[in-house]
Amino acid sequence: MLIKIYPENPNPKAIEQIVDVLKKGGLIIYPTDTVYGLGCDITNQKAIEKICRLRGIKPEKANFSFICSDLRHISDFIKPIDTATFRVLKKALPGPFTFILNANNNVPKLLSSNKKTVGIRVPDNDIAREIVRQLGNPILSTSIRDDDEVIEYSTDPELIHEKYENTVDMVIDGGFGDNEASTVVDCTSGDFEIIREGKGDLDSFL
Repeated sequence: MLIKIYPENPNPKAIEQIVDVLKKGGLIIYPTDTVYGLGCDITNQKAIEKICRLRGIKPEKANFSFICSDLRHISDFIKPIDTATFRVLKKALPGPFTFILNANNNVPKLLSSNKKTVGIRVPDNDIAREIVRQLGNPILSTSIRDDDEVIEYSTDPELIHEKYENTVDMVIDGGFGDNEASTVVDCTSGDFEIIREGKGDLDSFL
């Protein structure tokens, strides 16, 4: 199913419909402030397994992001962070960053693995944040990649729908996506180490 939502003022009824799909263990493809993401309800083990099968990866090897609506949820999944790190997160988010932080014991339970770290995202996109807000917990997410050798990420929601309509439960058309992923920042040692340059420029927040 393809559902169109305008990012400036997401339709609450449409968001409700999406949340209902997630609560039932469905998979969605949705817009962020960078590339389109494939996501599911983080509390639904069967949905997590479905995403892993779709991506051809084992849950213990997966590097998924946790998409949050704000920073309130992150303490549920990470070990305590120092004030300096929290300040940077607060300034940089919502924004096009994935912050790698030390995971607490809730994360291995979710992913049936011994995962020591977790990637946290708060996208600057009202559709994504509104879905998470109404769902009441983060979305487990991974980027939609393209098979094209030149274009790394699929940007056209209608083409994404054509490709995935028999694989996922819902594709959300929030307009054309970006072709540049988030900047990934490793904060696990207390420093800020950029491990993938992407759309976000961290220097202005340090």
